[in-house]
Amino acid sequence: MRVAVIGGGPGGLYAAALLKRLDPAREVTLWERNAPDDTFGFGVVLSDETLGGIEHADPVVYSALQRDFVRWDDIDIVHRGVRHRSSGHGFAALGRRRLLEILHERCRSLGVEIRFRTEAPDAARLSVTHDLVIAADGVHSTTREAHATVFRPHVTTHRCRYIWLAADFPFDAFRFEIAETEHGVMQLHGYPYAADASTVIVEMREEVWRAAGFAEMDEQQSVEHCAKIFADALGGRPLRSNKSAWTTFRTVVNDRWSHGNVVLLGDAAHTAHFSIGSGTKLAVEDALALAACLTEQPTLTEALTAYEAERRPVVASTQRAAQASLAWFEDLALYLDQPPRRFAFNLLTRSRRVTHDNLRLRDARFTEAVERDFGCPPGTPPMFTPFRLRGLTLRNRVVVSPMDMYSAKDGVPGDFHLVHLGSRALGGAGLVMTEMVCVSEEGRITPGCTGLWTGRQTEAWRRITDFVHTRAPGTAIGVQLGHAGRKGSTRLMWEGIDEPLPDGNWPLVAASPLPYGPRSQIPRELSRAQLTDIREQFAAAARRAARAGFDLLELHCAHGYLLSGFLSPLTNLRADAYGGSPAKRLRFPLEVFDAVRAVWPEGKPMTVRISATDWAEGGNTAEDAVEIARAFAAHGADAIDVSTGQVVAEERPEYGRSYQTPFADRIRNAAGIPVIAVGAISSWDDVNSLILAGRTDLCALARPHLYDPHWTLHAAAEQGYEGPGAVWPAPYRAGSRRPQTGRTDAPRPRLTLRS
Repeated sequence: MRVAVIGGGPGGLYAAALLKRLDPAREVTLWERNAPDDTFGFGVVLSDETLGGIEHADPVVYSALQRDFVRWDDIDIVHRGVRHRSSGHGFAALGRRRLLEILHERCRSLGVEIRFRTEAPDAARLSVTHDLVIAADGVHSTTREAHATVFRPHVTTHRCRYIWLAADFPFDAFRFEIAETEHGVMQLHGYPYAADASTVIVEMREEVWRAAGFAEMDEQQSVEHCAKIFADALGGRPLRSNKSAWTTFRTVVNDRWSHGNVVLLGDAAHTAHFSIGSGTKLAVEDALALAACLTEQPTLTEALTAYEAERRPVVASTQRAAQASLAWFEDLALYLDQPPRRFAFNLLTRSRRVTHDNLRLRDARFTEAVERDFGCPPGTPPMFTPFRLRGLTLRNRVVVSPMDMYSAKDGVPGDFHLVHLGSRALGGAGLVMTEMVCVSEEGRITPGCTGLWTGRQTEAWRRITDFVHTRAPGTAIGVQLGHAGRKGSTRLMWEGIDEPLPDGNWPLVAASPLPYGPRSQIPRELSRAQLTDIREQFAAAARRAARAGFDLLELHCAHGYLLSGFLSPLTNLRADAYGGSPAKRLRFPLEVFDAVRAVWPEGKPMTVRISATDWAEGGNTAEDAVEIARAFAAHGADAIDVSTGQVVAEERPEYGRSYQTPFADRIRNAAGIPVIAVGAISSWDDVNSLILAGRTDLCALARPHLYDPHWTLHAAAEQGYEGPGAVWPAPYRAGSRRPQTGRTDAPRPRLTLRS
């Protein structure tokens, strides 16, 4: 096999070495346009997991790396003159130049031909003369761009500028330092990579960078100015550069990683923000996986398919974590007023890879100090602390999220709803929410939706609230009021979500006459008189909700239903006082909110659910959501329930663990409004992490409560918590500990005898 490698970074070099080592008969040639001792950047961080893969695949390289690695366990966060240290993290780093030297030597010893100071022929030419072409030509990959129609790259440029520098002394920890300047906030990321040197990255928002004058400075002036700004962190020492330039980070994603016998590797295929230290790590892991797949699979095509299948999920997970970390630093100014220790916890858990429970294992003392500052009584996880909304105090921070059950008849909740909501109330959540309860028969999503437009429905709901208050005292129950708008008159979810009824349809209304999907009914644009009628329907339903005994009322302004349809510029094309500018699009939802608030009991809270982004070009964004939240708060909303999307059928959501939480975080910290986070929050560890970091006040969970109605009580049992935030119903107390299971460990000897 003849192998061509384009690019002499760590990923390309290591791939070349592995392929030659695994099969010495392979002819491996690597092209690198720079000289052997040219390099950019300074230090490289590798994880223990990556090092384990290297040790297994090539002990010679591993041994050489081991001799030069600098290791440390601590992270320092310095904010407003206060330093907090967290331990137990485990890092290993070495100089990038030294890493390249080790890989150069390994390639030479194995017989890899390296052509320095030589531009590689284009991949198309190499693919004719070689059996395999590995494009490891970096973030600006010419191979990727030349075959863009096949690889289909998506490149996102972000909002911060950064520069790689070095200091001639070793930090004694991974250091994050925040500088609040007259131009805005700047941050330093620093870590040791040798006994006498550290990498220093200085980063700031583009507008801060320009205001500080960096755009007009040359390289040396930038270096000197950064050293001055972070003089305390550097102990007054200078910084140095190495062809360093300010740049913006680019996230690279490709729909495909291979084309014929050409395959992308490392930054050419994907990038992950440096704040989680994954660039070199991912490239080296790519090389390991590619070499293994070429060895294991019978054909090249199958090997490249297996390589992408193995690596893509890992890379996607890393990129989600990196995006969360990147966004956190972009929005750093939102968190500056947090107490220093909470700020430090927030920074440490920003990517969601380090969590509350994980950090407790690494550094129990630090985590317990954060909990004390937050107000957790001893032995109380953050999720089991109380939270007050107006006159209602919730005993814990867990919410059973609204979930449409489509199981009512004539809008009347029946035995199913009693069991469904009653069992979740017995399961320990602080607040149990109903599904969207429709304010009129015409406002239903499906024929199976519940309602509050008749007295019979009111009495049926009263039966359920009475059960919750009597049998699950301390659990609150809330009602979510809504109108389906253009998304109504559809089949039950399991018969075809968003599909029109085969017969018996009712007429739909909306902000504008736009159908939701290609087969959806075209709604009528609401007239002024109809707007008044619907506003009164909401108010009448709120009165019935009060009589039914609900503790909290939520107005549904999300997911493309009627009120959400007014808020989005994609679904509201009106030319009157209710369409156009953001303020005009808010007008009708605010009128409805005011009408409901006027009849809802003063001491009981009201929340509003919104879609914080439409996930579609031209739609509402996270910035718009902050203004929408501010508007509802100004009218008396006690909290914002922050969901996203489902506004237009052509949306492109970015799913992932806790994927909607950043929107709640932004609203809470930019607008100072209590929020409920929702969306793929599945573990009690995530709930504790989000609350303790100050990203949300309450967490709403849906599917976990379908899987386990007693999710909250089981979370308490798994954490060994038995306090007032999670009270087992008297008939269930015997089950408040995990059932015993068969032993999985071998019995230990009672005595150790010495000869």
